[in-house]
Amino acid sequence: MADGFGLSAVVERETAGVWDKIRHQVTPLEWPAKAELIAEINQLKRERDAVILAHNYMTPDIFHGVGDYVGDSLGLAREAARSSAKVIVQAGVHFMAETSKILSPEKTVLIPDLGAGCSLASSITGADVRLIKARYPGLPVVTYVNTTADVKAETDICCTSANAVQVVEWAAKQWGVDKVILIPDEFLARNVAAQTDIKIVAWQGRCIVHERFTADDIAEMRVAYPGAEILAHPECPEDVLAASDFAGSTAAMTDYVESKKPKQVVLITECSMASNIKGDVPEVDFIGPCNMCPYMKMITLENMRMIDLPPPQIPARYDLVKAKHHVAVELI
Repeated sequence: MADGFGLSAVVERETAGVWDKIRHQVTPLEWPAKAELIAEINQLKRERDAVILAHNYMTPDIFHGVGDYVGDSLGLAREAARSSAKVIVQAGVHFMAETSKILSPEKTVLIPDLGAGCSLASSITGADVRLIKARYPGLPVVTYVNTTADVKAETDICCTSANAVQVVEWAAKQWGVDKVILIPDEFLARNVAAQTDIKIVAWQGRCIVHERFTADDIAEMRVAYPGAEILAHPECPEDVLAASDFAGSTAAMTDYVESKKPKQVVLITECSMASNIKGDVPEVDFIGPCNMCPYMKMITLENMRMIDLPPPQIPARYDLVKAKHHVAVELI
């Protein structure tokens, strides 16, 4: 028996160490049922030669319980390309599964809920990109990786929040121009523009998690928790980043907290981010606020059982994007 939970020896083995990482988020009453699911999924992975790529915004039971690789969009995309597993289960939103398929076209890529979309990704289409290029001929199109395969197929190169400035400057140099189109995140584009001399043409896409944070939120946190360090995601408005102590991708936030171990920290991003890091650095006190992503939360332990289902048919467009866009995707 584990901590009096009455778990079987098999479940204890499959969930070893997980309870200690998620006990700050999962109640003792909830744990036995979650432990059974975690054990079942981990067994199914071995049977199907599958790996689970879990984004930083997954709930702790997924992140610490069944995720084989955890991280941000860029890190998971790289793991998709590296993995020798035949099946990739994307514990994230739809565009992430598309990216994994682009990078690993020979593998079966599954997503537990096909409805797990993204407000930012849905803000722009491939047709929109063609119109932008027609309006600004000769300018390179740099596209944030948080977009659909349809949009990536029309772009010149992809970037992440971690390398957007470097990619924009590289594109300007390669094209011999002083202006670059950066789509679709409006706030990421503005924040990049503040860090480079390259002029930026932006699109009005926004993340429903990050657009809701305000500089007033930061000011209130400063008053309530004067010693807390505040870390913000680049998809937030410019005044939020200006009022924060550090701005960076979710991977950069994780590195910051795990290396510096501040006494108190505020993560201006999705709620599960703090919960997941807390499992690895329990001595750090994480303070709100946070905003929840309804799309990320569509992925659950229950629907992750889909890895036991027959592989779905993958639309032919993935191969098209790989052929047209392989250099851009590999450079993200």
